[in-house]
Amino acid sequence: MVLPLRIWAKDAANKPFNELAHTLDITPVGARLGAVHHNLKPGDRLLIQYRQRKIHFRVIWVRPMEGTSEFQVGVESIGGETWGLELNNTDQIDVMQVETTVS
Repeated sequence: MVLPLRIWAKDAANKPFNELAHTLDITPVGARLGAVHHNLKPGDRLLIQYRQRKIHFRVIWVRPMEGTSEFQVGVESIGGETWGLELNNTDQIDVMQVETTVS
């Protein structure tokens, strides 16, 4: 499921940034993000806004996209916050499966 987002975080150089990005896949408490243009690392914390909802996430994995300056980022919600959406099995991915294929 593709959702438009705004991300607030600090990059690998500890410099604050905010940017527009989008989800590529989501689960009730996580996502795979695309169109991220800042280098993040596992353990970094993000604030993601989807519509009026702001959710705190932790970076689980980062994958640079070959031939671009973009990254895909796997994130997990902190504190059990959710997207506020009804998700069925076709909308979700197995975040652990993606994480093991990226590592």
